[in-house]
Amino acid sequence: MRRAGTVLCLCVVVALVIAPGCGARDARENGDTGASVNPAPEVMEAEMTLDESLEKRRSVRSFTDEELTEEQVLKLAWAAQGVTEPAMGLRTAPSAGALYPLELYVLEAGVLYHYLPGSNSLEEVSGGVSAGDLANAALGQSFISRAPVVFIFTGAFERTRAKYGSRGDRYVYIEVGHAAENLLLKAVALGLGAVPVGAFDDAGVTRVLGLPGDLSPLYIIPVGYPS
Repeated sequence: MRRAGTVLCLCVVVALVIAPGCGARDARENGDTGASVNPAPEVMEAEMTLDESLEKRRSVRSFTDEELTEEQVLKLAWAAQGVTEPAMGLRTAPSAGALYPLELYVLEAGVLYHYLPGSNSLEEVSGGVSAGDLANAALGQSFISRAPVVFIFTGAFERTRAKYGSRGDRYVYIEVGHAAENLLLKAVALGLGAVPVGAFDDAGVTRVLGLPGDLSPLYIIPVGYPS
């Protein structure tokens, strides 16, 4: 399902503060934390208890052809990286020094989107991105190309290294684990299946997605209805 427009919002934006002339790359580099906006009630609403999600979570590699709705995609992205405390830009997953080095991308129907946490929205990055090519870069794990939506976590290591030095690398890896588990549990709560994929060629994934040079791919998570 192709998103209508460049940026699609699930929530009502109370105030969005972006520096003059700030484009997509600026929003990414600034962490997109300037929006004073609370997640919409439907985002916060629990589909099942945490205990139920924990009990039912399994790795799913076989998906039906059914598409996900825009609301489902944004709920999943919000669970991974959504803002929960607008004044300070704090998110659903903990981050060392609240530096938030993660950047989340969403691939759906050949279109790559970048998730903007502050506004809980998706910004179109590029079209013509092949899920098949992404699967090939992930060592030929073909189930990635059969999922209706694929989430890709990337990391800007320098954001954390600037404060913590080489130790910051460990913190980035820890953080992506927190965020990925949030997404996996939310998928279960929505009646969906997902699997975290860490086996891939970094350079290949970077090339397929056209990632900026300061971002490194960390995790690939295909999501869909279990078949």
